[in-house]
Amino acid sequence: MVRMTASEARKKDTREKIELGGLIVKAGLRHEKRALLFGLLIDGCDRIKADETERRRLSDIGAKTFGDDA
Repeated sequence: MVRMTASEARKKDTREKIELGGLIVKAGLRHEKRALLFGLLIDGCDRIKADETERRRLSDIGAKTFGDDA
């Protein structure tokens, strides 16, 4: 197994955060307060843990949106 250098790990972490921030922008939530965004994420996390149907429903919405970009 190849070990990642500290610099490579930081770059990977930074890239992941940029991509996740891009999802916030793509969802149209760029100008919302961080507390609201965090609340949405926590609520969504709780819902998808408790309900597989909700997980699939939300995944379908996201997949459709990404598909519309093609």
